[in-house]
Amino acid sequence: MFRALAADVREMFQEQVDFRELLYQMTRRDLMLRYKQTVMGFGWAIFSPLINTIIFTVIFTQAAPLNVGMPYPLYAYCGQLAWNFFASSLRFSVNSLTANINLVAKVYFPREIFPFSAVVVSAVDFAVGSIVLVGMMIWYRVPVTFAVAFLPVIIVVHVLFTAGIALLLAMANLFYRDVKYLFEVGITMLMFASSALYPVTEFKDPLRTILQLNPMTSIIDAYRAVLLRGTLPDLVPLAWAAAVAVIILSAGWLTFHRSEYRFAEYI
Repeated sequence: MFRALAADVREMFQEQVDFRELLYQMTRRDLMLRYKQTVMGFGWAIFSPLINTIIFTVIFTQAAPLNVGMPYPLYAYCGQLAWNFFASSLRFSVNSLTANINLVAKVYFPREIFPFSAVVVSAVDFAVGSIVLVGMMIWYRVPVTFAVAFLPVIIVVHVLFTAGIALLLAMANLFYRDVKYLFEVGITMLMFASSALYPVTEFKDPLRTILQLNPMTSIIDAYRAVLLRGTLPDLVPLAWAAAVAVIILSAGWLTFHRSEYRFAEYI
């Protein structure tokens, strides 16, 4: 069993190396299609987190004041930026196989490329949106500390967790087309079950404990710690998020790889 598992893992990684040029071309194609004939272009990568920041700034500074220990717009935009990378990746991943049925059914290559491409495209949006975050940090005079050196670790955990969920959703939606409809409801609920807009410490147990189990809560809080507070993140919650990310990616990728031969049956 372990030999078979090791062989699958080697094959999975080798395929990604062999087809890396295809991943690049898919990502390039998806980027061009996403912003083709749009007036704002990459401005749309900034629009969504910025609008949500404005809306919830009004709510949590005027209607229901919330003390987050820093200017709320900065707090909210950082959370929305991290959340939008996650949500956008999944939103495009869930339909990535069904939207490319001709390629899935007729040409052989690792089908993981479709959800992985969706994640990479959203990572480009994430990078563009980060420019606004940097501008806000300058505006609010947030100093950059040595804690920012921990940022790559947080990004890796974020990407691994997102990629694992993306694989599972893409495969599930191919087998059961209801998934894309349930996803739209679930992703909104999940945002409010994270710290994207408010600290989960505002809630009482057992709800607070449940919300803290959401890996995105730990990831978003880690971004705020190293970028906005100038401190290292709480390592226990981040380690929990990293463990969940590795487990989900490993299980999701292996399941996806072993189910590829059945994909054509569900086209």
